[in-house]
Amino acid sequence: MTEWIALLRGVNVGGITVRSADLAALFTELGLKDVRTVLASGNVRFEADAAPSRRGPLKASIEKGLADRFGYDAWILLVTRDELRAAIAGFPFDASDDGRQPWVVFCVDADTLGELTSAAASLDADVDPVAEGPGVVYWNPAKGSTTDTAFAKVLAKKTFKSRTTNRNLRTLVKILG
Repeated sequence: MTEWIALLRGVNVGGITVRSADLAALFTELGLKDVRTVLASGNVRFEADAAPSRRGPLKASIEKGLADRFGYDAWILLVTRDELRAAIAGFPFDASDDGRQPWVVFCVDADTLGELTSAAASLDADVDPVAEGPGVVYWNPAKGSTTDTAFAKVLAKKTFKSRTTNRNLRTLVKILG
């Protein structure tokens, strides 16, 4: 069994509401084990017989289930518990700085990761501290600026909608449990 985390994009915002109990029920109906939702922002921890090499079919099955049940264009990013642990451990900025928002941006592939890190290279590192990690981009902007900085505008581009999802580092620690 592999321990997985599904990071759903775009739920409980923009008119798409998915209750945690309904989300857990769907994952259980899909045959996944030890299902647990974390917070109300589309985070699901579960176990499956699917090894990391079978991530694609597992992702497709979950997305189809979400679309069928909740009627929206579902998109998720799947990471193993070990991948999530590595992403948390690799955060290169001072996560205890209360004046900053520690974000981890999960990328669906290496091309997306490269595009984001390339875009960040020309930005002011004091305003938009960005670093590359294992399948993720770390971003540590000042609190209150997460929609206003140049990197925020890069992340908001339509091209990244289905290729990234981001979580606050503190949320990720809670997901690990």
